[in-house]
Amino acid sequence: MTKTNSFVFTFVQIMAWVIFVGLCIEAGALIFNFALGLINPNVMKNLYQGLDLSELYQRSKIAYFLTCSFMLCVPLLKVVLFYEVIKLVTKIDLARPFSKFVSDQIFQISYYTFSIGVVSFIARQSVKRLMLYDIDASSLNHFWEESQDLS
Repeated sequence: MTKTNSFVFTFVQIMAWVIFVGLCIEAGALIFNFALGLINPNVMKNLYQGLDLSELYQRSKIAYFLTCSFMLCVPLLKVVLFYEVIKLVTKIDLARPFSKFVSDQIFQISYYTFSIGVVSFIARQSVKRLMLYDIDASSLNHFWEESQDLS
């Protein structure tokens, strides 16, 4: 392996770890806010990234739990996805890149990527349904950007 290839591959490994840590922080913050909101409903006015779900909670607790479940599911799937990417980039043998391990990891990565898209699409459609009941949920759209091309 040349020096340039080694540098590029090390850079890819570092970026995968940085993205993984960032996604873990985001997922942890969402889980913490969701739990804190259940303990103290007054906190729902200023959740993660200034999100206000107090109106949704007061109007329909089921819709609130469904929305929060989607908000948690997408980042957790992203965390698992990047964990699989990290496993791939740390264990790949560049001398023999076409192995059973690489094939299995690529399959897992594509599975999680597809799952993120499907869950994001279902979440986006569910939030659109909330708008039919005069619940403003447009601030949630950035949580399911992955399905934006499908709508």
